[in-house]
Amino acid sequence: MDDRPIGVFDSGLGGLTVIKELMAQLPNEDVVYFGDTARLPYGTRSRETIVKYSIQCIRFLMRKNVKAVVIACNTASSMAIQAVKEAFDIPVIGVIEPGAEAAARVTRNNKVGIIGTQATVASGAYPTLIKKINPDIETYGVACSLFVPIVEEGWSDTEIAYLTACRYLNDLKSLGVDTIILGCTHYPLLANTISKVVGPGVTLVNPAVDAVRQVKEMLIERNMLREGGGPGHYRYYLSDFSQRFKQIGSNFLNTDIEYAEKVDIENY
Repeated sequence: MDDRPIGVFDSGLGGLTVIKELMAQLPNEDVVYFGDTARLPYGTRSRETIVKYSIQCIRFLMRKNVKAVVIACNTASSMAIQAVKEAFDIPVIGVIEPGAEAAARVTRNNKVGIIGTQATVASGAYPTLIKKINPDIETYGVACSLFVPIVEEGWSDTEIAYLTACRYLNDLKSLGVDTIILGCTHYPLLANTISKVVGPGVTLVNPAVDAVRQVKEMLIERNMLREGGGPGHYRYYLSDFSQRFKQIGSNFLNTDIEYAEKVDIENY
């Protein structure tokens, strides 16, 4: 048994998709969330910068005595996970591997679309892992750089979001993909809009679901589950205060985010 919290970080509010899965799959666990809202988006940054930011985020979470860290950011998972695993003596789980495994499992015609930030798509992380699982699967990547600011603005279910999704996704539709990986933790907040564009015949894979399942399996295997004590407590920290974070997050999680503390992440 291990009553220490689980640490989660993302470049903004997108990582709340991982929080939602933690609430569903591991409701007794305490969680510390850090959103690097001052420096988003990560997707246009260099690998060196993404590694630096990721290390700083984990250093902060380590100060909160976390027992494991979930990198709730596809960009950081694809560009920095090896570096942070080498830098910290703590379990670190990303979202790329679970998302690739889920897509390979659910595709019916072996045509998988991957949408994400410019850095995630350019990294080739998803295609590499998917090909290892099943060499017959064809992958098609599309960088959807405007999706993150649309989500951060709270415009996920607007005409702006729909028209932007049409522009990004029409090519994937014409290629006949039957599965699309939501390769950025912000994108599940756009799932309704994306589904309207690609149609009901396309399965949307949210890597957060399988990432948290992997976390749960790891905690059980290592006897690190928090037992008893009632429902878990959640603490939220941001590198730049955002009222929108609390508003959108509260609506998405169906629970009030009453307080989010600002942190000077450059100190870590």
